[in-house]
Amino acid sequence: MGPKVSVNRTDIVADIHPCYVIDNFNNILTNSPSLICVLMYVFLALLSVITICGNFLVIISIVYFKQLHTPTNYLILSLAAADLLVGIIVFPFSMVFSLSQCLYPEGLICKVHGIFHISLSTCSVLHLCCISVDRYYAVCQPLTYTTKINHYVVVIMILVNWGVSVLTGIFVIIVGLNVEICEERCLIKVIIANTIGPILSFYLPAIIMLCIYLKIFLVALKQERSIQNTKSGAAVSKMERKATKTLAVVLGVFLLCWTPFFLCIIFMPYINDSVPGSVLETLFWLTLSNSMLNPFIYAFFYSWFRLAFKMIISGKIFGGDFANSKLH
Repeated sequence: MGPKVSVNRTDIVADIHPCYVIDNFNNILTNSPSLICVLMYVFLALLSVITICGNFLVIISIVYFKQLHTPTNYLILSLAAADLLVGIIVFPFSMVFSLSQCLYPEGLICKVHGIFHISLSTCSVLHLCCISVDRYYAVCQPLTYTTKINHYVVVIMILVNWGVSVLTGIFVIIVGLNVEICEERCLIKVIIANTIGPILSFYLPAIIMLCIYLKIFLVALKQERSIQNTKSGAAVSKMERKATKTLAVVLGVFLLCWTPFFLCIIFMPYINDSVPGSVLETLFWLTLSNSMLNPFIYAFFYSWFRLAFKMIISGKIFGGDFANSKLH
């Protein structure tokens, strides 16, 4: 997400993007890019391709193989759709119109870019939150899991996620449209644009995820002690070790990608020292990289997804009907 930030234009000009030149205090895309600029765009293009391919594999796997038609996987499918759109829409937009260019969204392109970025990134985060809720009931309340998390509940979750995300994106962009020209009179708007958006898009979901995963971790520890008490010296089962490792990776990667940018954004309106544009740009792309990593976290950790990916990449599914194949 890219909520409105208040930065002095002279600071942006002084901290020019490597692919832009200064023309009448405006950043203009250079016709003779430097080596750093070329390497940066090659790297970002590679991230975009990996994001698109990874999430596309997840979508095809869940849609094609009937074994994967479960409520949990439908959440992962919707998450992959949001991350796929990040790779298709947000990545190219962000490569052409850098964060420095769109700090002052006077043009339609920057407004559209902001709405798509905020909405899709928020949608991705909210889906991670819903998946954590799903995992909580699966691990902590297995006897009631099928009644608490069913297809109807998952559909409601998905619709609410997308609805809230779109409204958040539109709200933040509309509120922050004229912040840069109204100076001190717009303090309330600055606070709203830089606080409400991040709270809805990151801090609240992050707190919910932390609480849920902490509860799951405590339950896993309790189960481990129970096993050790009943079976002296018994090792924790592979499933429990794998679940604990997966939860740690999920939460760690999520916080690593999102926390730096949102901490920077929420404190910027209240400090006099401006954050360099290059730093903002780096943190911005770090948040987007989470959409690339999600397929690896939620899919590659499970053997049935890995097998599905192999069958798709090898083209095996085009040689016959494997929809009912058992993925072990």
